[in-house]
Amino acid sequence: MSWNVQGLVEDALTSSTRAIQFDRDRQHEVAAFYYREAARFLELAISGTADDGNKESWTKKAAEYKERAQALDQLRLNQQAAVQSVVLSESQKQLQQCRFLLCQALDADEAGNRDEAVELYTQAVDLGIRARSSAQDPELQNKLASLARQALERAEELKGILPQVEEKPTSHVSVQPKLCSVPEYTSPNVSVQATAATNRGAGKAQLHRGSSAHLKVTGGQDTYTEEEKRVLLQTSHINRKEYVPFMNMDLGERFQYSLPFTDRDGHLALSPKQRRDFVRWARPDEIFPEPKMVIGQHVDCFSIKQTVVSDCSFVASLAVSALYERRFGRRLVTSIIYPRNSKKEPIYNPFGKYMVKLHINGIPRKVIIDDYLPVGKHGGLLCSYSTNNGELWISLLEKAYMKVMGGYDFPGSNSNIDLHALTGWIPERMSVRASEPDFNADALFDKLLNRLHKGDVLVTVATGEMSEAEADRSGLVPTHAYAVLDVRTVKGVRLLQLKNPWSHVRWRGNYSELDTKHWTPELRQTLNFDPTSAAMFDNGVFWIDYDSILRFYDVFYLNWNPGLFSYTYCIHQSWSAGTGPIKDAYNIGENPQFRMEVKPGASGAVWILLTRHITQIDDFRENREYITVLVYKNDGRRVYYPYDPAPFIDGVRINSPHYLCKIILNESSSHRYTLVISQYEKTNTIFYTLRAYATCPFTLAKISSPYEYTQKVTDGQWKGVTAGGCANHPTHVNNPCYQMKLESSHNNNQVLLDLRGPKLYQIGLEIICVVVNDQNAPGAFKRKHSGPFRSGFVVLALEDVPAGTYSIVPSTFLPNQEGPFILTVKASCPISLAQLQ
Repeated sequence: MSWNVQGLVEDALTSSTRAIQFDRDRQHEVAAFYYREAARFLELAISGTADDGNKESWTKKAAEYKERAQALDQLRLNQQAAVQSVVLSESQKQLQQCRFLLCQALDADEAGNRDEAVELYTQAVDLGIRARSSAQDPELQNKLASLARQALERAEELKGILPQVEEKPTSHVSVQPKLCSVPEYTSPNVSVQATAATNRGAGKAQLHRGSSAHLKVTGGQDTYTEEEKRVLLQTSHINRKEYVPFMNMDLGERFQYSLPFTDRDGHLALSPKQRRDFVRWARPDEIFPEPKMVIGQHVDCFSIKQTVVSDCSFVASLAVSALYERRFGRRLVTSIIYPRNSKKEPIYNPFGKYMVKLHINGIPRKVIIDDYLPVGKHGGLLCSYSTNNGELWISLLEKAYMKVMGGYDFPGSNSNIDLHALTGWIPERMSVRASEPDFNADALFDKLLNRLHKGDVLVTVATGEMSEAEADRSGLVPTHAYAVLDVRTVKGVRLLQLKNPWSHVRWRGNYSELDTKHWTPELRQTLNFDPTSAAMFDNGVFWIDYDSILRFYDVFYLNWNPGLFSYTYCIHQSWSAGTGPIKDAYNIGENPQFRMEVKPGASGAVWILLTRHITQIDDFRENREYITVLVYKNDGRRVYYPYDPAPFIDGVRINSPHYLCKIILNESSSHRYTLVISQYEKTNTIFYTLRAYATCPFTLAKISSPYEYTQKVTDGQWKGVTAGGCANHPTHVNNPCYQMKLESSHNNNQVLLDLRGPKLYQIGLEIICVVVNDQNAPGAFKRKHSGPFRSGFVVLALEDVPAGTYSIVPSTFLPNQEGPFILTVKASCPISLAQLQ
């Protein structure tokens, strides 16, 4: 690739000038960044010039800039270590624990949970007295004594006065201002035992097939089937650890212990980059003087910084979730962290135990972690963290997710998966295919522009593959996820504001802070953006035009707010590897199928989400299961042939755990549909959840088999004279013939005939009535055929068949086509099958 050497040298000069200015102002982190940028530009210029004189001087200067950047890094780390060395004494830690217990007791007291409140007050008293006796600082002794006295007085009051005279607590710990809470999620009452200690102050676990309490559960039975319970139990075991469904009773989880909590599952596995610099596992109070769950008025997307863990999609997911909380005042990710105070704000727990509710394998699940975090050689955290010193929510959410995913040695994911796990919002993947005729770039941008600002969707975008040179020149990272913070259009200019999870390395093209051509005064004012100021510090946030997005980026990940819908229903199932053919090319009759029905004339939308459950990190790392949902307008009946009828929605088979398809309804739409789960190539048993979201009431149910009785011919053959061909040929009468008797007292029997033969032959089935027990039966017939002859497989499904005797004739289309066949006869009543010829 040819380089503009002069332009690179000018870029190096600009960066070095900024570096020196920041160096003088003692802004060491920013200065180090610009020194490295200057060195990088010089190295690119060196590779593009033949002038040895310039090469020598530029090489020397680049080395000088790198050396200064390293010195500034070491200086900054030493300063951080000095701050972090100010750790709490044991008595100060006990003071924090005592305050935590008292706050928990006040919350239980305020909620009317007297027994729980008394127990917590008593624990606070015991801890306060013990800590006071060992404390050396008189001021600390007074604080502990005051807390113990306050707890003792209230505990005695609760135990000694009946009926209780309730007093409102006069003190409360507040971490952040009151925000509207996202509705509580509830989970199914499956027969899985919680692994934690006995819960207190929580009601009975409630059954709920929804993913959010505001959604009405519609369209099926309330209780889970035994198969569904087995599926949820089986997929609770993920990477050799158990993550049980999150129950209402878990809201009463115990978070205080006599000793700080340590996860019985041990420390998380570290990634190779972490192991290289790892020194120790440390609790927050060993790193920060005053740890807090959240610092400031809101969680801040700009404070999130990714380090050496390869989870850019997860960190981008945290960023867009945090921005949503700030912009719309509704808790999203902070609602899934426990313990919480009475205002449902997540709080720092000095006892070291946390519970996180993640949507994993079809339902919300309970993840327990301790607060040990990996620390490197220079005292810095080797995990994602907040640039607000001592703020924990980022590191703890990442730890919970990494625990489920098998450890910090994470193979990478995409934001659809990560955001769904964090929020339960509906995942959709939108590939950027600007060169394809059916890709509507304008419609995609309009959707992003309109829906993002309404709070309907969370958006991230990922780059595709690119060369190293292209990445260096563009400032973009290959195959990397970015958070979409804003979407705007100004005077016809379409722009997106993105954030790199690394919190540095930005776009260098059109509308970047380096662009002097496109940033008009009007555009700067409208977007409240000053390129000069933005250039002073690289925080990974930048503006980029939509045309450049279409050129450099590969896919948008959209996660939709379930609040767009009013109704939901889900079904948890398994699909055995031994059921049906490996591929769906000829036969989908044995695939899992579901009937969905809406009221005739209903308008609106139904979204169908298929989620495959994953229990091993190797499966996640190399996902070879390509799944999809096919939708047929088949009046809700079982479908046997992939393209007869042709699918209404022919789903694309993808190897993501989530696949979404959308049905748009109007007054003339069908009101019964058949949903078919399909795989590209089925080799393993899979577990999955099928969930529907709708704006109108609907029903969703598995299409069960009505056939209780089966007879099978496994040694059938067309050979010699018996290879008679179809009815167009006089030799048709020589085909093999079987007699079937339906032994029933009813006329509404159901029969399925299944014929399989060599795929190089077109084959068919014919059934002929010999004797019918009830001549007046409405379903009586003389002769029926399976329809067009098909390659290797044909099926004939019959309803309301009266009891009697029937002849079954399998044939090839042409005579003299010899080969084996298998004939299977299934019925809802007892049957007998015998060969006549």
